[in-house]
Order: sequence, then C-alpha cells, then structure tokens
Amino acid sequence: MPWSADVPYNDLPELPPAGVDLEPKPVLKATIEARAALATLAQAARLLPNPHILIHAIALLEAQASSEIENIVTTADELFKYADSDGGDHATKEALRYRMALFAGVESLRTRPLTSTTAIKVCSELHGREMAVRSVPGTRIANPTTREIVYAPPEGADLIRDKLAAWEQFVHAQDDLDPLVRMALAHYQFEAIHPFHDGNGRTGRVLNILMLIEAGLLDAPILYLSRAIIARKNDYYRLLRAVTAEGAWIDWTLYMLDVVRESATSTTRKISAIRECQDGIAERARAATPGARHAQFLDLLFEQPYCRIGTVVDRCGISRQTASAWLHALVQAGLLHEIKAGRELLFVNVELLDVLTRPD
Repeated sequence: MPWSADVPYNDLPELPPAGVDLEPKPVLKATIEARAALATLAQAARLLPNPHILIHAIALLEAQASSEIENIVTTADELFKYADSDGGDHATKEALRYRMALFAGVESLRTRPLTSTTAIKVCSELHGREMAVRSVPGTRIANPTTREIVYAPPEGADLIRDKLAAWEQFVHAQDDLDPLVRMALAHYQFEAIHPFHDGNGRTGRVLNILMLIEAGLLDAPILYLSRAIIARKNDYYRLLRAVTAEGAWIDWTLYMLDVVRESATSTTRKISAIRECQDGIAERARAATPGARHAQFLDLLFEQPYCRIGTVVDRCGISRQTASAWLHALVQAGLLHEIKAGRELLFVNVELLDVLTRPD
C-alpha cells in the first residue's frame, strides 16, 4: 500500500532501506569530515583538567536547544540558574528533565547496550513519570502553521513494539555501515515509529548521543547537537518527511552528517573558550582569596555559572561562614556577581556564562 500522510504508516519498512547505496562518495566524504571533527572534539575534552565542567555545561545547553525544537522555550541563563535547585518555570523544569534523561541514558550504557528499553527510560525521565508505547489510535502529526496532516505514525502497541525491536536489531547490526550513517538512519526510523504519545523528538535526540558514545566516537555527552539542528529546523523536518514520502535517504544522511560535523567543531571552539576563561579567572581568584587554592572550589565555579553557598559547603567540606567569605571575596574582586533569587543568594560567574551562551 503506498504511503499516505493521513493513514497510519503500519507498513513502515525496516532498516536498512532496500536497494539504496547508503554510502556513495558524497556520504563517505561527509562521514570522514564528521569523524575528524568528532575526534578533535574528543581530544580537546580529554585535555580539560576537569571534564565534568564541560559535561554539565554542554548537557544544559543541549537540553535548552533540544527542548526549543519542540517549542519548550526557556533560556540557558534560566537553566544554569536553577540547575541544582527546584526553582524555575514550567519550561525550565521541562528542559532540566532533558538533562536528567541524557545522564540516565549514559548511565544505562554502563551496564547494558542501547535498546528500546533505554528509549522508554529516557522518555520516562523526560516526563517525570513512567512512559509506555502508544496504545491509543489517532496520533497525527500536523504542520504547526497550516494544521495540515503531514504524517500518521504506525498504530497498535504490539506493532510499535515489533518496529522498535527491528530498530534495535539495526542499531546493533554487525555490518560495515559507518556508525554515523547508522545513527542518521536510526534517528529517522525512531521518529517515524513515533513510539510515545509525547517526547519522541527529544528522546530521539538523546538516543543520537548515546549511539555515538556506544560506538566509541564520544567518551561523554559533550556534543551540542541540537544547536545545529535548531539553526536549520525547517530542513530537519523537511528532510525527515522527504525520506518517508520520497525515500530521500542520502539527503537526510548528508544533513545529519553535516550537523554532527558542525556541532563538533562548534563545541571544540567552546572548549577552547572555556579553558581560556578558566585559566584567566583562576589566576585572578588566587590573588583574591585563599579559597581559590582549593581545587574543588575552582571546579565548582566552572561546572555551572551560578553558585550557592550551600553547594560550596557540601562540595568543599567547609563551614558556611568560610564558603560565604570565599564567594564574597570573589565578588569584591569583580570575578563574581551577587544576586538575590527569592531567599537565596546566587553568585554568578558572568564571564563563564557569557562564554557558554554567546553564539559562535
């Protein structure tokens, strides 16, 4: 039966697509470029004295951008402000759950391979409740402007589970397909299956990062992938639909490879800027307070731009009075800004916040 936008795509073919050369010369060239950019990024991250600085920062930026793709709009500033608290508006809390889902997915790879169960776990973390595959019919995806139906995913819980099982087999297939090409194809397939009532796009983008980690192309979730996608959001959705309607696998794969290359290059530049900022502030901080000779304290100032007295107490094992003295000394030196948020005092590393949030 030919595909029709308003008819559930129960005949969605399994991967790999039949009769398609998935790695023609343009794809091979783009794959080499993307791999080189990823290798440069991984090496730059390994040279950071404390890689957790980058992991926490990039995870929050990725959370903000991936959520914005789904019209869950908050700011990076708000995310950093409430990263270790229960504050923030609804959109901020939603985006922070994305970070939790990403970390939960990474943690799951330590004990088991990437599976459909991983996807369910990620989606559950995104929503803050247990999620299951769709069982109610009638899901339709529409153009947000015209409301025209552009896609109807497969229906029936058993069928969706079968599609996910086939997706899982493809993810771990023992063949010569490059892992980056496999990621691009698997991402399309996951979005086409659309297994959950909500959160499929965000879940699928977490799975992209997990696939790269499982393939050994990344050591940690440090690729700010959604920034490049949101910059070309119309292309993202257009090319996804072109695969369904026209079998345009190569255009889609080239797009995803370019997104990976661009994101890796951008993140590498951000690492360089973070290191430069970190070195400059550390030198000035040591002149301002003896606390700056405490490695945990300096690390904490860079794991996120907003710092609380209580966090310093917990991480550094010092009294509240000492923690307050260290932070206020840096305020006096012009290295931190002090602001009040409700009953709390927040100490803002403005230079780092600027590095993290400014466009490349």
